[in-house]
Amino acid sequence: MSRGLFIVVEGLDRTGKSTQCAQLLNHFTASGRKVTLMKFPDRTTNIGQMINSYLQSKTELNDHAIHLLFSANRWELSQHIVDTLNGGTTIIADRYAYSGVAYSVAKGLNYNYCKNPDKGLPKPDKVFFLDLPPLLAQQREDYGEERYESLEIQTRVRSAFVQLLQDNQYIHKLDVTRQSIESVHQALKQELTPLLESSQEPLRHTLFM
Repeated sequence: MSRGLFIVVEGLDRTGKSTQCAQLLNHFTASGRKVTLMKFPDRTTNIGQMINSYLQSKTELNDHAIHLLFSANRWELSQHIVDTLNGGTTIIADRYAYSGVAYSVAKGLNYNYCKNPDKGLPKPDKVFFLDLPPLLAQQREDYGEERYESLEIQTRVRSAFVQLLQDNQYIHKLDVTRQSIESVHQALKQELTPLLESSQEPLRHTLFM
């Protein structure tokens, strides 16, 4: 049995990541492919609940501490990712370690330090970065509800993502400025077609390595 694909959708806040993940989920389900959606952080675990409290500004944590909690949240789900993929189910992930790095770098932490805790996690088969100018993202509904949703922080996050794109050539940047939901969905499907039609290599635990 061939394993499932590991697909990650990244981007700034309010760039349409969750919408596009839902679109892909529906597309794969309709085509008969076994598929599931994961969101990072996963706020249902004990660690995830601590992160959720921080993101909603209910608690305060040192920047280094919250960075490690985000990484721990990914690690506690890493075996589930492996088992799901090896069981033949495709995973669509709404954010992953790339966001963890970008947001902590935006707060002034060292770039290499931010990558280190996630080294060795399962490496995705495809990563999309939905690019939207922070000023336009700011105009979208519900912007500002969580801690990191400010123009200043999001601008720095985008700069950190630019560095990640330079260092990880497999990340596909998609400019979603003035794009409809459907046009973005079609672009994602087009990029995924060659991957869907090829045989999958064994899952690699080589993220940031």
